[in-house]
Formats: sequence, C-alpha cells, structure tokens
Amino acid sequence: MTEFPEEHDGPQDEEKSKSQIKREMQAYQELGRRLVELKPAQLEKLPLTDKLRAALEEAHRHTARGALKRHLSFVGKLMREQPDLEAIQAYVERLDSSSQAHAQYFHQLERWRDRLLTGSPEEQEAFIAAYPDADRQTIRQLVRQAQKEAAENKPPAASRKLFKMIRQVAENAD
Repeated sequence: MTEFPEEHDGPQDEEKSKSQIKREMQAYQELGRRLVELKPAQLEKLPLTDKLRAALEEAHRHTARGALKRHLSFVGKLMREQPDLEAIQAYVERLDSSSQAHAQYFHQLERWRDRLLTGSPEEQEAFIAAYPDADRQTIRQLVRQAQKEAAENKPPAASRKLFKMIRQVAENAD
C-alpha cells in the first residue's frame, strides 16, 4: 500500500527533494489510474470531491495516449485535495485481487460462509446483526441445501450461492 504524505504548510515542504515530490505525484497518479478503472457503482461508495468525480468520468473519453497521460496527471493533482485518501486507498486495495487487503476480505467472507454452514441459529443471528439487509429466509434455504448436498456428496452449488449472497450483502453494506 502506497503511503501518501501529510499536507504541511511550513519549512518541512521546503526540505523535500525533487525526487520525493516526484514519487508522491506518481503515487497520486497511480491511485487515480486505479480509480479510473473502477465501475461507476464502486466509485459511488467513495468519499470523492465533485471535481474529481467529474475528472474520473471524463477520463474514459480520452483515447489518445498523450491525452490520457495528461489527464491522469490532472487526476493525480486532484487526488491531493481529497479529504480521506487512506479510506480511498484501502477501498481500492480491497478491490485489487492481488492485494493482501483483498485476500483478507475474502477470507472474512469465507469464514462467514463456514459459520453459517454449521446450521447454528446463533451464527445466522450474528450474520443478520452484522448485515441487517440480508434475507434471513434465503440464508436458511441455502444453508439447508448446502448441508443436504454435503450429505449426499454432491457438488457444493448451494454453498457457492451462499458465498455469492454473502459477498453481495457485504458489498452493499460498505
């Protein structure tokens, strides 16, 4: 995860080397590039300024390589004005399938699935408490189907459906 600098007004800014400033700008531009690749529904969940949202939407209109590069530099400049860069970075990391945050997120969802598959009403209540928008009846049905499939040594189709449902509920809650 790339660390972004704290904004300072004072003598510390003067002490930064050109190389440090360049590395920081590249980090902002890289995060901006990753934001451009997100779907509109994913961008809606982020605390972005209106100016940055407009720039991210406009990025898809740039087809020439040079124009896109200039626009990503502009997006990087706008990234410095974002109030909560750490939250944005964490969200993007969680969506990146090669990141540690993404792996931890999926392990958490898998643990929920395993807990629900025990069939314990307490586990189902704990899940409903954590995710109130979850459909209690669908959870019960999928758990029963998964247990039946496991008993009959059938492929775990219901278990996969349960995981998919858990993932959708978790993403909608974020």
